[in-house]
Amino acid sequence: MFYTERFITSLVLSCAFVLTACQSPATKNSTIDTPDVAEYGSITDAAAGTTLTASQLITRLGDAPMVIVGEEHTNLQHHHIEQWLLENLAKRRPQGSVLMEMIDVSQQDGVNRVKQASLSGAPVSASRAAETLHWNSGWPWEMYRGVVMTAIEGHYPLLAANLSRQQVKALYQNPTFPRGEHASRPQVHEALSAIIFLMHGGQIESDQLTAMMSVQQHRDRFMAQQLRQAPHPALLIAGGYHASKDIGVPLHLADLQAGKPMVLILTTDGTSLTANQADYVWSVPAVKR
Repeated sequence: MFYTERFITSLVLSCAFVLTACQSPATKNSTIDTPDVAEYGSITDAAAGTTLTASQLITRLGDAPMVIVGEEHTNLQHHHIEQWLLENLAKRRPQGSVLMEMIDVSQQDGVNRVKQASLSGAPVSASRAAETLHWNSGWPWEMYRGVVMTAIEGHYPLLAANLSRQQVKALYQNPTFPRGEHASRPQVHEALSAIIFLMHGGQIESDQLTAMMSVQQHRDRFMAQQLRQAPHPALLIAGGYHASKDIGVPLHLADLQAGKPMVLILTTDGTSLTANQADYVWSVPAVKR
């Protein structure tokens, strides 16, 4: 297993803006501040071991029909980078769609209503958008607001990439696993089992472990299905484990014969990732708490 315990721990820790009509992200009329992330940490081509500039990364990601960005959920710098990516990829070529793990299928109608308001020119504050979306407080709105509002202002669909709570509950009570030769390999299940075990400090019963593995893999499969069906070029924002090439969504895309995504994982200095897990790694300094 390639993941460090620090990476596992960091991933477990899991003002009004106005929407403008029929405009691409980061237009001069937008009131969303664009974060300056060009000097955030370092960007590495995982296979070549070379360092890239932020603009070079945009050029490479811009050529991919599917991009997956893996984050540490509680790292504010990662959300700044995601917002910057949305704005700058859309400048390079039309964005087909954006998908987020933080939005589940039960919220899609609310997302669509806010997008329609945006396209019609009706002003909607960030707080009003969060209310309409029934934003899950488990994802701190203050951290995700910039990313979500940028995607809402964008002239492309914003799509759910997560199962509903009801679906998760059903899987927890009756665990099943997606079919497919890639995602069902024993080493994949072993890696997921070890990660979940460590995340719970070893204090977890075997039936709970099985249920959590089932939920994790069905979430990955759903993300893969959504990404395959979404208008391309599509960008998925999700947690680092979902993004990882060796255990996450890319395996399910392979099982669906949907092609290979380009994977960028955002991480923290001191975490070691390889080309088996990501195509590009953007590492930022740890923030003292």
